Amino acid sequence: MFLKNYTSTVPIDRTIARIETLLAEFGAKAIGKNFERGRLVSLTFQLEINGRDVLIQLPANPQAVYDVLRKECKRPRNGTLEKLKCQSDRTAWRIQQEWLEIELTKIGLNQTEPLQAFLAYIWDGNKTYFTALKERSFKGLLPEKCEP
Repeated sequence: MFLKNYTSTVPIDRTIARIETLLAEFGAKAIGKNFERGRLVSLTFQLEINGRDVLIQLPANPQAVYDVLRKECKRPRNGTLEKLKCQSDRTAWRIQQEWLEIELTKIGLNQTEPLQAFLAYIWDGNKTYFTALKERSFKGLLPEKCEP
């Protein structure tokens, strides 16, 4: 298994502050945080793309990271599962920070357009473009086991 940042000790609030700074420097007009059961699961931000304000929802999916870390821990001791939960949050957000840094760098170098980088994450207030695409007629273009 390859899992980047699985030992990160950087607190989530510091990673989120870095992401917010990156987005602000890139021109984000607004940034919001989305929580589920007390865990930060995504950021929503507003960017102008091709002259139009667009909402983007950037998920971290700490539960998926937790599931991988949990599989690697054969016999957890007292407190280990709670530590894994905290680690999964740090890891998930660190991965998203690095992805965002790479995408913004590519945009700055004209290797990628903003729409190309964020298309799957465009959010209509209910679902992302990727989720909508997956649910519609384009489903035949996607692999059978494709999950958001």
